[in-house]
Amino acid sequence: MKDYKKVVASAVSQAVDGQLSIDEITAKIETPKSLNLGDYAFPAFVLAKVLRKAPQMIAQDLVEKIDHAGFEKIEAVGPYVNFFLDKKDFSADVLGDVISKGASFGDADEGKGGNVPIDMSSPNIAKPMSMGHLRSTVIGNSIAQLLEKTGYKPVKINHLGDWGTQFGKLMCAYKLWGSEEEVKKDPIDSLLRYYVRFHEEDVDHPELDEKAREWFKRLEDGDEEATKLWKWFREESLKVFMRVYDRLDIKFDSYNGEAFYNDKMDEVVEMLEAKNLLHESQGAQIVDLSKYDLNPALIKKTDGATLYITRDLAAAIYRKRTYEFAQSLYVVGNEQKNHFKQLKAVLKEMGYDWSDDIHHIPFGLITKDGKKLSTRSGRIVLLEEVLDDAVKLAQKQIEEKNPALENKAEVAEAVGVGAVVFHDLKNDRLNNFDFNLEEVVRFEGETGPYVQYSHARAMSILRKAGNPGLDAAGNYRLDDSEAWETLRLLADFPATVLKAVEEYEPSVIAKYGIHLAKAFNRYYAHSRILEDDDQKEARLALVKSVAEVLKESLRLLGVKAPDEM
Repeated sequence: MKDYKKVVASAVSQAVDGQLSIDEITAKIETPKSLNLGDYAFPAFVLAKVLRKAPQMIAQDLVEKIDHAGFEKIEAVGPYVNFFLDKKDFSADVLGDVISKGASFGDADEGKGGNVPIDMSSPNIAKPMSMGHLRSTVIGNSIAQLLEKTGYKPVKINHLGDWGTQFGKLMCAYKLWGSEEEVKKDPIDSLLRYYVRFHEEDVDHPELDEKAREWFKRLEDGDEEATKLWKWFREESLKVFMRVYDRLDIKFDSYNGEAFYNDKMDEVVEMLEAKNLLHESQGAQIVDLSKYDLNPALIKKTDGATLYITRDLAAAIYRKRTYEFAQSLYVVGNEQKNHFKQLKAVLKEMGYDWSDDIHHIPFGLITKDGKKLSTRSGRIVLLEEVLDDAVKLAQKQIEEKNPALENKAEVAEAVGVGAVVFHDLKNDRLNNFDFNLEEVVRFEGETGPYVQYSHARAMSILRKAGNPGLDAAGNYRLDDSEAWETLRLLADFPATVLKAVEEYEPSVIAKYGIHLAKAFNRYYAHSRILEDDDQKEARLALVKSVAEVLKESLRLLGVKAPDEM
């Protein structure tokens, strides 16, 4: 497919006798807000100083000088030169490209095979996965899909919260009140119940704290019983987490969590000491980061215990050694932005310039009725239960709209789960948003089910047409003004993918999917797609292209696209 912005820039460049380079002109070209004003616009005032003329006069002169071949028309509107592309040539080019490439339309080689570890999801062992874990999980997964589409090799890492003093408390509680049968039957609920009881009993029995410390010390020292319990709690928790990940259709390349770095932190401390970066402050060991306008990084507490940043330094160095990454991403809430600034600054002080390739991908909060979801305040909303409820709502609407649909349960699962994922990802990553399940699973409006339904509608049209064997060699010179908005959006897809990758912003794709679905549905409402005339094949090529690009847009978000709904 041609780069039409470059086509316009080349035409302008020839008309101004090289006063500006093609790249300079390309950077200035705009896309008018209304299609009535053309497809591209060049602002003539950028030439006003050079040519010493009023921009309106320059625009008029350019219209006369520019070669009109390949354009429907070119006109001056005030200081702008507006270009209207040849619709037939454009549609043949775009539709032929989409149909020949299929799902690979929009692929790029920006990454040139570079590895990109993505630290994402990261639930805590023995605690339920709440709606609070959804954002990191689905944002990280979508970014991975986008990176892969543009030539990178994403490495999805689930940095589990599988270490810490809470395990001493959990082991102590299990030995006092737990049973193997209970844990096997309902791991998360049972372990959480033991943990909560520990904190309740601890109020009147402070000696429990000492027992918990003893258990954690045994774990740190590699005691057989403590290690066996830790592994068991971890395995049982993972089984429950996997139920959710399977429903989200998300797989990880690594489950190396906090515990994995236990034997890798001493080297970090030794390296910091060797580089004279460690300083004592009130008995603790710190790295001074005042030149970065940051608070000191606390590496070791007064009792010699290491902290999160020590572990994250070990993880960053391990990932660089293991993956020789092009970038390393941390999809972690916005509240941790200072932590990652410190992490990068310490690595920089250690002489690791690759710290510039580390990026914190922050995100806002999900709220319920305007209030933050919190475990402590009892406002925990379990992710698995939300998915269940979403699927039930989808089932109810499918029963109302299409009761004869085959494989209803499978479609309801794809629609319900997809609705929750899409709703998260259509919001700008840094924005907080309020979660209302009834709004999320609607089949109308700016929702996942609406985009899925638009894809299913396109597939239905193709089935009614007998699933024609369309290929890149077809005659797709579509001369239909009603189709123009949809065609332009199809052509924008590759640039949209690159923008989403550049900004680490899945919402760019979600919003694009909504716009394309709306444009296609307007086209459907005003066109007789199956009418038997010389434009029928081109119209069906448009429908097939829309189905292909909507499906790929949803895939990049981690959402399935059923063929029937």
